[in-house]
Amino acid sequence: MKNRKLKNSELDRINTEEYKASEKTPLIIILDNIRSLNNIGSVFRTADAFLVKKIYLCGITAQPPHKDIQKTALGATDSVDWEYAENTLDVVSKLQNEGVFVASIEQAELAVNLTDFSVQKELTYAVIFGNEVKGVQQKVVTSSDAVIEIPQFGTKHSLNISVSVGVVVWDLFVKLKNLKRYSLQKKR
Repeated sequence: MKNRKLKNSELDRINTEEYKASEKTPLIIILDNIRSLNNIGSVFRTADAFLVKKIYLCGITAQPPHKDIQKTALGATDSVDWEYAENTLDVVSKLQNEGVFVASIEQAELAVNLTDFSVQKELTYAVIFGNEVKGVQQKVVTSSDAVIEIPQFGTKHSLNISVSVGVVVWDLFVKLKNLKRYSLQKKR
């Protein structure tokens, strides 16, 4: 049969323990006041797929375990390291003090187009995604090292947050992987 779809058992994915022991992509996700539990679960699943180092859940962003997060995360809340923080600015400050480059994903003056954003060797990046209605808080945008905008060409003003995370994380994953010149695949 041409292009036979693979069964899950044929995908040869790593288990949770192997995931935790794997080298992570130098990428952190910060969720700033995300309302939708399904969006939060989707972010966990995307983070798992690309070996994201950690997720920070800030403000009103719900935390696992929750059935609506689990519904879309499909177990990724067990593999991906995460932490809750009440104040997004505290997380930004902490990470910047640790040498992490922090970027808000937002539409703002002087924003860098995602396609033009380049990564540097040996840096860890944190990307902030904001509330479904209000976006990233202005004070958080102001405190960021950069603002990255996802280019859009249609009539709508924004993408769903889980889609935005997928687009940005994939783009940065590829750039970081190409920069490091090695594969972030499992080692067995």
